[in-house]
This record gives sequence, C-alpha cells and structure tokens, in this order.
Amino acid sequence: MQEVSWPVLLAVSYCFGAILNHNLFLAIHELSHNLAFSTPIYNRFLGLFANLPVSIPMSITFQKYHLEHHRFQGVEGFDMDIPSYAEGRVVTNIVMKVLWVICQLFFYALRPLFLNPKTPGLWEASNFIVQLGFDAVLVYFSGWKALVYLVLSTFLGGGMHPVAGHFIAEHYVFMKGQETYSYYGPLNLLTWNVGYHVEHHDFPRVPGCKLYRVSLFFSFGGFLLLKTGVSAQPIVNFGF
Repeated sequence: MQEVSWPVLLAVSYCFGAILNHNLFLAIHELSHNLAFSTPIYNRFLGLFANLPVSIPMSITFQKYHLEHHRFQGVEGFDMDIPSYAEGRVVTNIVMKVLWVICQLFFYALRPLFLNPKTPGLWEASNFIVQLGFDAVLVYFSGWKALVYLVLSTFLGGGMHPVAGHFIAEHYVFMKGQETYSYYGPLNLLTWNVGYHVEHHDFPRVPGCKLYRVSLFFSFGGFLLLKTGVSAQPIVNFGF
C-alpha cells in the first residue's frame, strides 16, 4: 500500500473502497435496529466489528441518534439525520450545495455535537478504544496510506457518490406533503435495500433483505409508494 501513488489511491478509494465502506455503514444501520440477532448486545458487538474498516468510531453513537430519527422524524433539535435550519439558510445555491454534498458526512457527524449532544458512556468508550487500536495496528503493519485509504473510502462514499444518493432521496421534500421516498433500483443490492425507505420507516423491525416483500404486498394491495429515480438523481435534483 505504501508504494501506491496518491492518484491511484484516490481512484481506488472512490471506485471500490467507497462502495465497500458505504455497505458497512448500512450494515451498521441494520445492526442499530437489532436486526442481526434477537439479543441487542450481540448486535452491538457485531457493530463494533463492522465499524473497523470504516476507520472512524461511530456504530454506538449512530444507534442512539438514528433511533431518535425514527421517533422524531423531521423535528428540529431531535432528528439529526436531516439538515438543520441553519444549514438550510446557508446552503442555498449550486456552489454551496455541491460543497455541502461533498462534505456531507462531516455535517452528519458534527451536527449532533452542536444541536443535540449526548454524554458518552461505556459503549462509546469501547467503540473508540477498539477502533483506535485497530487503526494503530493497521498503521503499524501497513503504513499510513492504508489508514488514509479507509478514511477516504468512508468520506468519499458518503459524499458525491451514487451510493450516497439515498441520503438525499430518503427525506428531502421533493413533493409537498411527502417526507420519505423509496428507490427500487439495482444499487439496493449493494446497500442492504436501504432504498426501500418508506417501507423501512413503516416497518423498522423488518430486515433490509425482506423489505421487498413489504413493497410487493402494498403494490398488490393498490397502495401508492412514492419513489425516486436512479440513485444519483436526488443529488442532481438537490443541486439544481
């Protein structure tokens, strides 16, 4: 890894690492709903493991804030999955929107610290220690570029990337009166069916691998589920 040039490292991070790390991020999302094991603590341990290649300790903190997103969707000060009013007042033109999308994960990570800070506990400390230990071992045996690759993969995969289009598609209001949308395209195969987002919010205890059944049930029943187009389309719509 140390001999790889920076342009090649950047290209591989965007084309491959970003997809893999985004997949892990969404695996952690599944685990935050305790969908892998019936015993919650097992999901937390698996979340710590899935967090390792992401390179930033987030699995435990994510669960706390994400469950509040389900309980208080769209409520300023509680729902940290959507931009704040302050962000909305600043990000108003195409240049600012492009910059915001590129840095989307920075806002996602820092927003709770300012708007809804929580006192970290033993699990957060464990997440931090385990992740720091993994990163240190990685640097020791593979050098700094290996860690840079993982960090780049995480943040590129959460920014201006097709697999990250769902961040905008899920809850940005493109149609008046509709806060949540679904995407049924092929990228669901790489993202734990996170595109089935209307279904996920209505039935958060159904694992991603079975959400298509929920969609089929309501389709056959004549119900309308509003959906977006290709995964990158919401990013384009948001920018313009």
